[in-house]
Amino acid sequence: MALSAFSFPAHVNSVTSLEHPQKFSLLSSHFLWRTDLLPQSLYKINQIHVKKRANGICASLSERGEYHSQRPPTPLLDTINYPIHMKNLSVKELKQLADELRSDVIFNVSKTGGHLGSSLGVVELTVALHYVFNAPQDKILWDVGHQSYPHKILTGRRDKMHTIRQTNGLAGFTKRSESEYDCFGTGHSSTTISAGLGMAVGRDLKGGTNKVVAVIGDGAMTAGQAYEAMNNAGYLDSDMIVILNDNKQVSLPTASLDGPIPPVGALSSALSRLQSNRPLRELREVAKGVTKQIGGPMHELAAKVDEYARGMISGSGSTLFEELGLYYIGPVDGHNIDDLIAILKEVKSTKTTGPVLIHVVTEKGRGYPFAERAADKYHGVAKFDPATGKQFKASPSTQSYTTYFAEALTAEAEADKDIVAIHAAMGGGTGLNLFLRRFPTRCFDVGIAEQHAVTFAAGLACEGLKPFCAIYSSFLQRAYDQASKMASSYSVNMTIHCNSWVVHDVDLQKLPVRFAMDRAGLVGADGPTHCGAFDVTFMACLPNMVVMAPSDEAELFHMVATAAAIDDRPSCFRYPRGNGVGVQLPPGNKGIPLEVGKGRMLIEGERVALLGYGTAVQSCLAAASLVERHGIRLTVADARFCKPLDHALIRGLAKTHEILITVEEGSIGGFGSHVVQFLALDGLLDGKLKWRPVVLPDRYIDHGSPADQLVEAGLTPSHIAATVFNILGQRREALEIMSSEFKCWTSHVQATHQGNPGNLGMVDNNPFGLYLGFKKNSPKFVVEFDTRRDAKHGDLSDNNVGIDVGGFVSVKVRNISSNNRALNSGKRMHFWIYYEAGPEKIRGWIESFW
Repeated sequence: MALSAFSFPAHVNSVTSLEHPQKFSLLSSHFLWRTDLLPQSLYKINQIHVKKRANGICASLSERGEYHSQRPPTPLLDTINYPIHMKNLSVKELKQLADELRSDVIFNVSKTGGHLGSSLGVVELTVALHYVFNAPQDKILWDVGHQSYPHKILTGRRDKMHTIRQTNGLAGFTKRSESEYDCFGTGHSSTTISAGLGMAVGRDLKGGTNKVVAVIGDGAMTAGQAYEAMNNAGYLDSDMIVILNDNKQVSLPTASLDGPIPPVGALSSALSRLQSNRPLRELREVAKGVTKQIGGPMHELAAKVDEYARGMISGSGSTLFEELGLYYIGPVDGHNIDDLIAILKEVKSTKTTGPVLIHVVTEKGRGYPFAERAADKYHGVAKFDPATGKQFKASPSTQSYTTYFAEALTAEAEADKDIVAIHAAMGGGTGLNLFLRRFPTRCFDVGIAEQHAVTFAAGLACEGLKPFCAIYSSFLQRAYDQASKMASSYSVNMTIHCNSWVVHDVDLQKLPVRFAMDRAGLVGADGPTHCGAFDVTFMACLPNMVVMAPSDEAELFHMVATAAAIDDRPSCFRYPRGNGVGVQLPPGNKGIPLEVGKGRMLIEGERVALLGYGTAVQSCLAAASLVERHGIRLTVADARFCKPLDHALIRGLAKTHEILITVEEGSIGGFGSHVVQFLALDGLLDGKLKWRPVVLPDRYIDHGSPADQLVEAGLTPSHIAATVFNILGQRREALEIMSSEFKCWTSHVQATHQGNPGNLGMVDNNPFGLYLGFKKNSPKFVVEFDTRRDAKHGDLSDNNVGIDVGGFVSVKVRNISSNNRALNSGKRMHFWIYYEAGPEKIRGWIESFW
């Protein structure tokens, strides 16, 4: 390392600032030299004093109460489109910019909902980073991405902030395809040090000189990957900056389920000690100054003094970050722009050949009193009134599946003292805060450490307990495939064993760990990083795993009871984000264990059977209702289990129906693949049976409303019903069933004849796209769209082709093929219109003729 670690002092200019000066009389001569003996580059940094604002409230906004429903004035921010526009601002103007940026974040999130508290906590840090560094040449990575809203505003996306987390809008996290300023996509935690190190090493190999800055929170620092990355960074000694954003939010609080969450684990205590340990910081800094100036025997003496001081005062022997090889600076007030800019500039300009960690202390929800006072710091909010902080939340008639799971598990634990619960810093998100209230000694928050959570649960199972490990479906991937066991000595000679926690520590040993996989399937605004698409695929391939999914909330109660009863192997069950469908719950919230591997018949019909898995069963029932209007009664069955499959049920459906359609809200390779594997091995596909899977498409579904995501994925009841008609060869009915759920806008079309244009008129002054799809044997032709903005052309045939247009639209038919008698004869032609007005999409059948 080119630099030794030092700790940023609160007051170093006066010996009397020490809290216990009598303990350091042997070093009085060193204190007389003060900081004049420090190296010049470090002298500048250490002249800065950390300043705290009273109550942590932004005086220019909060104290004046200037939060209204209208967009607040932001004259300085209005001149900033990209970071380059900030470079000539004074520090005073940067403070004003931070205030305006904070108010802009509050206003925008009040209209859309989203992650507010994290973004408010890093406003000053974001301003300082973009002022000092030169993005996108310099790489700035935001771990998780919850806090990226100020970054998005300053990097050319302010005019799109009203679309954040909305369909076709900005993502709620950083996303490489969205902006060149988003150098790494996020959504999960603890990845940025690894990615940043990779970028730094790649830069070095290519001879680059740009800077790499990874911002990571104290919560994300509880994950093993962060330490693996720091361990490797210290060994590789590559030049990068890690900013530890310490806001005392190691586990996510959830006001609706519980009050403030205490910090989890030893790391939080260590960070707190670092913040309060003034004697250590001051003594070590003077020792470092002596070390750099004197050399020789005094150099060795000062180094020993520093080492002794660390052991004597902190009691830990050394700071963790230094042992990993990172140059430590901190703690720094993350809301003091003067300090942040001075330190970042100095670190940027210092010629070093190693990683630096800057410990920045921030306050989540900073500058918005309602967020500061809230138990959850407004971590994630619905739309709200900025003036009152009141959130506009709907009052559904049913509870969330998450709450039903917590109630079911609590009921089981009342009857079985061996049941325990584990979560990874998501007590509110998984509902286990409710379990914690009832059983405080039987609920374990392990921090953001899914890998540890799984093996910890395996150890509990070894002792005869019944662990339920509640993890988001997408986060369970971290325990399944992001697993390494590392042994090292002072960051050198690292050995890595690539094992899978779920496979090696649970399934292989047949330990009865129960996995409750929350947020399974599409998740709406959080997008693909949180989409639980793959859990069935990667869990059902394990030989000993029982894999099940409830079709409604009552079934969830029964499956919790089933998992509790399975004591000879591991099991898992998945359930979605969102609320229950409103079925009657079992008495006393106590489920009844199901027969493992046994499904159920819901509707007995003919010709076509729909075999649904999980909540897709509800879509199957709705599809059956749509098809029944056309005189066909479908069979609908609930598989319940993907592993083991109900062979008798599947064999019966295959032998008594022409068509079998499996339906699931999961990826390819999941439930349907297991069904067709059985059908093939059983010889049931050797005859006339037609099998079709309805699954998520083989691509990532972007963020948006759940309804929009289901449409994009092709998993709505109309899509399922249309699939039935398509296989039956009834294409007209298939197209009609697809249009039946959309509103018909016949008032916008005027009947015309012999090729004259049909004027579709104005649609609320909003842009809209036009899709034409003729029902039967339509002639090919070219349609020209003339609008007030531009003209676009497209070839339209039986396939639906979309062209975005705006304003008035006229449709002209030209170059009609020889098969145009239908048009010239004046017969009625049907076409399908689709238009988009803001986030709303409306489709309908339009009837017109030429």
